[in-house]
Amino acid sequence: MDFDRFGFGTYQMTDRDECITAVETALDIGYRHIDTAQGYDNEAYVGEALADSAVDREDVFVASKLATANLGYDDVVATTRKSAERLGVDTIDLMYVHWPLNTYDPEETLSGLAAIAEEGVVDHVGLSNFTPELLEEAIDGLNDRGVSLFAHQVECHPLLQQEELRSYAREDDHWLVAYSPIARGEVFDVPEIQDVAEKHDATPAQVSLAWLLAKENVAVIPKAATPAHIRENYGAVDLELDEEDVRKIDGIDREHRVVDGDWTPWE
Repeated sequence: MDFDRFGFGTYQMTDRDECITAVETALDIGYRHIDTAQGYDNEAYVGEALADSAVDREDVFVASKLATANLGYDDVVATTRKSAERLGVDTIDLMYVHWPLNTYDPEETLSGLAAIAEEGVVDHVGLSNFTPELLEEAIDGLNDRGVSLFAHQVECHPLLQQEELRSYAREDDHWLVAYSPIARGEVFDVPEIQDVAEKHDATPAQVSLAWLLAKENVAVIPKAATPAHIRENYGAVDLELDEEDVRKIDGIDREHRVVDGDWTPWE
């Protein structure tokens, strides 16, 4: 399955009916990239939605993430197989390390990722929430094991533009996958985004997503629960910002994280 830059996030969708309905709705609308995680406790629900959808499994790019308790070599291999079973797939298109925390050990974890890739349990491997220093170390470790990094998933939006990590993605030729791409609604009140939205008769959410899609090697995985918001977000696919719009948003001088704490790798 080809990678689709516009994905659908399922964070906090722990209710079975809500998750299945949301994923099926997203697939009906046109999303072809579904993102979940072992820690979301909804891989089985995503699997049910994939099985029930009229969209062929081969047309959907499915991504999941290894929980921080499962990053030893044996756990990487065993729990990735379990994730595939819960998702109802023979192969997971992309498996990330969710956070470089807890049981993360470059030697063990990266060797495990290489093993599941060689075994064919996953097509691609990814990392998430890595600092530039940890990212460089991990990329070197994967390359030493004959594996290329496919994607690095981090919080990224107009209020946290991640210039360094986006530059690294371009240089290394991997995807930066932006989670919380509308900063959990905080972009709605930003004057520059409101101005661009008014100019294009679009919503601030659509403008923020379109700004990310205007960047090289960047993908987005907005999360929404209601059909209206799922459809609204997808409208960003057809929104083309001009150079003036992009420059205006580029100029937002803020460094605001919505996912933060003293436990994070960047603290």
